[in-house]
Amino acid sequence: MTNPVRPRGTCRVCGGTVLQFLDLGRQPLSDRFRTGSETELEYFFRLEVGACEACTMVQLMHEVPREHMFHEDYPYYSSGSAVMQKHFADTARWLLETEATGPDPFVVEIGCNDGVMLRTVHEAGVRHLGFEPSGKVAEAARASGLRVRGDFFEESTARAVRDTDGPADVIYAANTICHIPYLDSILRGVDALLAPGGVFVFEDPYLGDILAKTSFDQIYDEHFFLFSARSVQAMAASSGFELVDVERLPVHGGEVRYTLARAGARRPADRVAALIAEEDAAGVATLARLDRFATEVGRIRDDLRALLERLRAEGRRVAGYGATAKSATVTNLCGLGPDLVPCVYDTTPAKQGRLTPGTHIPVRPADEFPAAAVDYALLFAWNHAEEIMAKEQAFRQAGGAWILYVPDVHVRN
Repeated sequence: MTNPVRPRGTCRVCGGTVLQFLDLGRQPLSDRFRTGSETELEYFFRLEVGACEACTMVQLMHEVPREHMFHEDYPYYSSGSAVMQKHFADTARWLLETEATGPDPFVVEIGCNDGVMLRTVHEAGVRHLGFEPSGKVAEAARASGLRVRGDFFEESTARAVRDTDGPADVIYAANTICHIPYLDSILRGVDALLAPGGVFVFEDPYLGDILAKTSFDQIYDEHFFLFSARSVQAMAASSGFELVDVERLPVHGGEVRYTLARAGARRPADRVAALIAEEDAAGVATLARLDRFATEVGRIRDDLRALLERLRAEGRRVAGYGATAKSATVTNLCGLGPDLVPCVYDTTPAKQGRLTPGTHIPVRPADEFPAAAVDYALLFAWNHAEEIMAKEQAFRQAGGAWILYVPDVHVRN
């Protein structure tokens, strides 16, 4: 998994040299679930990851055009998890209590999905606008009475909103900013739309947690950047902003919420320097640590495939649970098709009856899982493990066991 001769690229943030440390092979679009009748060629790209020598930003070496990923039939709905519903409701209340406090506050969300966060803002009677280019999830948000603009957020669209709605007190994004290679346009848009004393708050998967947990499946086409506090600090400084706060979050396997303000507008919280010091002590941005991560990924790949091959030889019945976007990285890297994982169960109607990207494992409704004759369930949605296992207690009571691969391959009985 390591590279004796490192391919080089150019950093999308600072223009520095990006050195590759990980190659996850030929990968499909992670959220493109196909029907059995579709015959057009499937889109694949090389999933290679590098780190910038100058600003330390970890990023993909190849960009997938955004229209391929975020489209009319985009199948992910943020409201699908009760845990995430509570998280976003709590986040909205926190923003309303701490930042959107003026006489007529205005909250903008980049990538509002089905409106799970903005619903609480709307219910509080606060002006709001969501940007959401994926058609069906945008319609779900509008059906809740939310104001949604069906565009990508960038400098031109941000200026258009400023002209019609005035400045935003808060610009917020969750699991969205890491998707966007053209961060320069995003930050120019934030600068154009944000009120002088406003904040830009975003939360995304945290590089420190990905390395610590070897959660390599957090790397896929939609996750172009893997942020750390140090790299976000450098990104902010390059655009006239300053990282003024950070908060570790337990959701999605480990995230950080970053708060940016205009340079000099606020005193940075002590925990910014504390988290950067923690990263430096762990060597998060060093090639030695990143190379070790690549080696650990190779071990997980080999161990997972060996376990599934052994279970097949023993006649054990295996199924997947959670047709997540990140499962595409696992199944394609490890070569897991229907021969090793005959089906995967999922709660999302838009994925049911379709095939997983690249490996073409059939997706079945999750409510069929309790009736399924399964000995082992490979939990692709490991970041929702406690919620799922609590829901599927009958599986364990019947003698079933869960297979997990984060932070290593193990079986939970």
